[in-house]
Amino acid sequence: MEPLVSVVIPTYCRPLLVKRAVQSALAQTLSQIEVIVVIDGPDQATQEALTAIDDSRLRVIELPNNQGSCSARNAGVDMAQAKWVAFLDDDDEWMPHKLERQIEAVRRSPSALPIATCYLVVRSPQGEAIWPRRPPTESEPLSEYLFVRNTLFQGEALIQTSTILTAKELLKKVPYRSSMQKHDDWDWLLRAITQEGVGIEFVSEPLSIWYLGENRPSLSSTYDWQSSFNWIQAARNLVTPRAYSSFILAEVSARAARTYDWKAFWLLLWEAIRQGSPKPADLCLYLGMWLIPPQTRCWLRNVLTRKPRRLAT
Repeated sequence: MEPLVSVVIPTYCRPLLVKRAVQSALAQTLSQIEVIVVIDGPDQATQEALTAIDDSRLRVIELPNNQGSCSARNAGVDMAQAKWVAFLDDDDEWMPHKLERQIEAVRRSPSALPIATCYLVVRSPQGEAIWPRRPPTESEPLSEYLFVRNTLFQGEALIQTSTILTAKELLKKVPYRSSMQKHDDWDWLLRAITQEGVGIEFVSEPLSIWYLGENRPSLSSTYDWQSSFNWIQAARNLVTPRAYSSFILAEVSARAARTYDWKAFWLLLWEAIRQGSPKPADLCLYLGMWLIPPQTRCWLRNVLTRKPRRLAT
């Protein structure tokens, strides 16, 4: 039977994690799926781990050399047989009803090419929370939803890769850029939303699980503020002036402040004012990023936003 959804999971040298991700995809209540694991280069351990999963819906592709997660996702999209494609990072997992709820959402959508997303459970050594703390509003520009922050705490607004389900047609029109080393999810979303007929559908349930702080290195968790700064400068035509300044004053500054790179303080502030449209709240947030230690911000966030109960997987 032709699958309704193709699940694309890029991975490299994380056999135990990707096996968990695959099992959560195959356990979906929507059974009419295929799961495409794209191994980003020669990786015998991952091949062996996936061989142990006996399910005809699982397809494993090994790329001849390491090309990066964006190229691996694009390769998975090329192989997808379904109309709809959902992405799952190899260190994340899904709730059993994730695909079922999102297919319901895209079928109801007035948009020709909807992008479905959802809440997610964030699990870390400090506790558990539900992100984002608010969904996008109907009239809110996507760039402002993603980048404008009203608090010091991460997780206020979010669309993470493992929450995304969309049409293969859109992913062929707007593929991931293979040159991207970080911010690839934001980069794709901001380019995709410019296409005619594209809209965001937010499912108001936590349907994905995102693990943070488990000592697994990734580009997104590094504090290289310069590459983030370069990316937003290149993407300035895709964001509003408010979103541009907010990204610099919150996202870039948080990375610079963590490295105590004080030479960046005036550079970032001047760029945000010169090319963006910051509000007083953005400037206060900027000062907080530099003056309040990240450990203190993390502690406050966990205390104020942590959910009291643990959700079952």
